Amino acid sequence: MRSEEDANRAVDFYGDTVRRICMIHLKNMTDTEDIFQTVFLKYVLHTAPFDSPEHEKAWIIRVTVNACKDLLKSFFHTRTVPLDALTETSQEIPEDYSEVLEAVLALPEKYKDPIYLHYYEGYTAEEIGRILHKNTNTVYTLLTRARQMLKTRLKGMAEDG
Repeated sequence: MRSEEDANRAVDFYGDTVRRICMIHLKNMTDTEDIFQTVFLKYVLHTAPFDSPEHEKAWIIRVTVNACKDLLKSFFHTRTVPLDALTETSQEIPEDYSEVLEAVLALPEKYKDPIYLHYYEGYTAEEIGRILHKNTNTVYTLLTRARQMLKTRLKGMAEDG
């Protein structure tokens, strides 16, 4: 088990990254906070040493992505309706979010992680492939397709607005 000092350091270094990944997948703050706690609990309980800070960050990203996917597949999550839907009020993205973030959030699931890891975290396609357990050429294909989708969507938004 890791020390409280290690846990605090990890939260300071990786907390924003974990929250951003969760928001991309889950699109709500409540589930994001739940996954945030889950990820750092797993970090504290993980006893194997990390080879480097990059290895530690990749491990945290992988755990975060997997926890988000697990939550989205869970019985509870698939069988409940948000309170907003019951009161017929839509949950809109706050106005201060950019059109680009809105377009990224609208991407199909398989494109969100590569786009986030490449543009927000600065990983190369090879590194993304290792993190997501995908072939490097597959990552290049996902990035190319996602860029094309974003270009089309942003061009449509510019024409509409």
